[in-house]
Amino acid sequence: MAHPAQLGFQDAASPVMEELLHFHDHALMIVFLISALVLYIIIAMVSTKLTNKFILDSQEIEIVWTILPAVILVMIALPSLRILYLMDEINDPHLTIKAMGHQWYWSYEYTDYEDLAFDAYMVPTQDLTPGQFRLLETDHRMVIPVQSPIRILVSAEDVLHSWAVPSMGVKMDAVPGRLNQTALLASRPGVYYGQCSEICGANHSFMPIVIETVPLPNFMLWSTYPATSA
Repeated sequence: MAHPAQLGFQDAASPVMEELLHFHDHALMIVFLISALVLYIIIAMVSTKLTNKFILDSQEIEIVWTILPAVILVMIALPSLRILYLMDEINDPHLTIKAMGHQWYWSYEYTDYEDLAFDAYMVPTQDLTPGQFRLLETDHRMVIPVQSPIRILVSAEDVLHSWAVPSMGVKMDAVPGRLNQTALLASRPGVYYGQCSEICGANHSFMPIVIETVPLPNFMLWSTYPATSA
């Protein structure tokens, strides 16, 4: 999860988030190179008193600064499109979970099970136990197995919400009357936190999301006895 004075992203907990981090670094290096080149040209133009008539009117330079930006845009667009298609790809999910946004809590329904559904409310500050995070902990966590593709169906009952977990690289709008879907795959066991990312009313800041990823045997045990294992 995030920590004070953090400058970068949270550690990736899914393959998609790892790809997003790599793409961020790739694009940032291109931005740095462009910025350095532009800064050098500005300094050179301001500091020198020499003028080259071939630079002032040169077809070759115009061709270069027309083609070069196009090449740079292609270098950014191709990996971006690849990740976009990876994020939309849902191949044979092992589990489907329906996340419904309410004012101001989330409810989860495991559609592959007959009777496995619960509401997740934020734990009040006075009820927190040592080790729990203020404004981020819920009374029930969404538990999923590790290394299993999960389909998340996201919707809302009242107003616009947004189901977002940064470590998983997941953010999907919850729209009343519309069922959106996204996918995630947890790389390792752990507890990952998110929050509603769409302003949804007075208590918008108080509807966190907690995902707990566990090995498959532990998940099977939890799904059998969710009240005692959560």
